[in-house]
Parts: sequence; structure tokens; C-alpha cells
Amino acid sequence: MLKVIRERRSIRSYLAKDVEDEKLREVLKSAMFAPSSRGGRAWEFIVIRNDETRGALSDATPYALFVRDAPVAIAVCYDTDAGRRFKEDASICAEHIHLEAVNQGLASCFVQVADAKGPHGDAEDYVKGLLGIPDRYRVQCIMPIGYPAEELPEHSDSEFDESKIHSEKLQEPA
Repeated sequence: MLKVIRERRSIRSYLAKDVEDEKLREVLKSAMFAPSSRGGRAWEFIVIRNDETRGALSDATPYALFVRDAPVAIAVCYDTDAGRRFKEDASICAEHIHLEAVNQGLASCFVQVADAKGPHGDAEDYVKGLLGIPDRYRVQCIMPIGYPAEELPEHSDSEFDESKIHSEKLQEPA
């Protein structure tokens, strides 16, 4: 598992190559295996392959421009009538998507939607309008998925910082 975690990077450039249905299914399956508050599994996932829709989604925030170039994107949504820990549950799902994408030889990047602003105002309202999402649902993020067109170095042991680990109490450096 640590190997996949080391390889996971936020990739914003993708090859013009379709993602196979089998690989996408495994990515979505990993998201559905995520833990959730009280086992509520209140998440919903919208798979977006349409070029025009991904292009419109790339305008949700100033940081979403590369969504248009991914062959597929997943909107991570949450039914607030079925669950109560929207940000936590949806974020864990997104990380599972991130990790399984890498495991499948793919790449991704977390694109914040909830609480984000964009050229159209509230990014979540904009995305909900584009994707026809009812009011009771929240949208945490968009996860573009594709074959990486860039290669970033994997994480190394030099990023492991003992000073961030505390015993019993958080103690600031003297």
C-alpha cells in the first residue's frame, strides 16, 4: 500500500487516451469501500465523459482548468438527507479514488468545489446546475481521471518529519 501512496501525485495533465471501463469500475469500487459516518454510505458519484460537460466544469473555479483535458471526471456528491458528515465522508472517497487511480496506472487531482468560488460565483451552485444535482446533495470535489501526461517524482522518506509526531500532547518546539 505504501508504494501506491508514494506514487500518488496531483496530476493536472493527461494523455488523449480513453480510460477503460474496467479500470474506472475499480476506481469507483474503491470509493464505495471508503468508511463513512455511521455506515451511512451517503455518497453519489457522477461520471462525466462528455467533452462539452468537462469543458464547462473546468470553468467552475480558477483551479479546475485541466478538468477539460481529462478523458473522464468524477463528481463526488453527498446526500445530506442520508448522511451527516459530508466533507469527511466525501473527502475519504476522493482519496480512495486518488489511490486506486494510481493503482490502475492512472492519475488524478482533487479539484475543490464545496466552499470554492469561481467566475460564476459559488462553484458548488455552478456545478450542481451543470449536472442537474438536486438541492439536498452537496458536491465536495471533481476528480479528473486519466493516463498521466506528466511524471512527478514519487514521495520520498525525506518528507517524513519526526517533528510532526507527538506523544500524548502536541508540544511546540522550544
